[in-house]
Amino acid sequence: MNTIDINRFEVLTFDCYGTLIDWETGIWDALQPLLMNNGAGHVDRRAGLGAFADIENALEEETPDMPYPELLRITHRGIAERFGLRTTDALDRAFGESTGHWPAFGDTADALRLLKRHYRLVILSNVDRDGFAASNRKLGVGFDAIYTAEDIGSYKPDPRNFEYMLTRLSEDLGIGKEGILHTAQSLHHDHRQARAFGLANSWIDRQHLRDSDNWGATARVETRPAYDFYFNTMGQMAEHVERRSQPE
Repeated sequence: MNTIDINRFEVLTFDCYGTLIDWETGIWDALQPLLMNNGAGHVDRRAGLGAFADIENALEEETPDMPYPELLRITHRGIAERFGLRTTDALDRAFGESTGHWPAFGDTADALRLLKRHYRLVILSNVDRDGFAASNRKLGVGFDAIYTAEDIGSYKPDPRNFEYMLTRLSEDLGIGKEGILHTAQSLHHDHRQARAFGLANSWIDRQHLRDSDNWGATARVETRPAYDFYFNTMGQMAEHVERRSQPE
């Protein structure tokens, strides 16, 4: 049983895509023009997202300073090649510019507004500033700090991203590790490094991975990191915080 008081933290640091924004639905929707143009009924959602995970993750490691829209453009071309599909520059470019169209999870905005009563809210995201700005319009709150891969010059799970975040939170907001609860879906991008840096962590298991083996658009993690809190949705986490905040 968890003995940590979730209300003792000062700030929640969030992964955005997969946690707040439904990037898997957004990615799958953005792949539909390619699949439709090729009559590619043999490529189902699980296969398409799995290919995305493989290709995007490799590109983030190989080209850490590549702008995210360009990285998505090349990922789209790679997916087409993997399945033997014909693509075009226009289709690749449209996929690269699709981030702002990815939907928020239905519970996200209400949950964030509730959580903002109790914590400062901070983003640590693997996208560019413009992409996050477009997504932020769906999230319903202003964040106290936003750190993107474009700012840092690398993509999570590179430790530089967490080093940058921790340095900035200390210097700009006066918050140390003990005041931070890292809140994310991805075991690969977020939770392994959160644990390595000694951060408390809250797993938002949108994919129900604790009880399955469907990794979706996220790279597989063979040894799963520990976590301090577990929720399936942001709504569940917000409700838990509210309950714990009530006087007994």
